[in-house]
Amino acid sequence: MPEEPVVEALTTVPGPGPVRLHLAGSGRFGSVLWAGLLGDLEPLTAFRERVRVALTEAGFPIDGRPFHPHLTISYRFDRRVVAALADYSGPSWEVDEFSLVSSVDGEYHRLWAGPL
Repeated sequence: MPEEPVVEALTTVPGPGPVRLHLAGSGRFGSVLWAGLLGDLEPLTAFRERVRVALTEAGFPIDGRPFHPHLTISYRFDRRVVAALADYSGPSWEVDEFSLVSSVDGEYHRLWAGPL
C-alpha cells in the first residue's frame, strides 16, 4: 500500500484536539472555486505545520504554497457562485478527525483517518 509510509508519519503528529470551524467567503485557485474557513484557525494552522514537518522528515516533498484552509466547491470557476458566497458566514461545526485523502480527477477517496 503506497500510503503506508505517509500514515506512519501522520500517526506521530499530535493533534490539537477538536476545533470549531465555519464557512466564510470564497476565493479561487486558478479555476478551482472554494469557500473559506474561519474559526479555530490558530490550532489548525499549528497542526498543519506539525504535519508538514513530519512528512518532510519522512522524506516526502511538500508543496511550498501558503496554507489556506478551505472547502473546494467546484473545479469550474463561476462568478455567480463567488458573488453568492462573498458575504456568506455559515454555522460552525466541530472537527474531531483528519483524513488522508486521494484526489484524482475531482474524485476523493478516504485512505485513512485519525483523531484531531
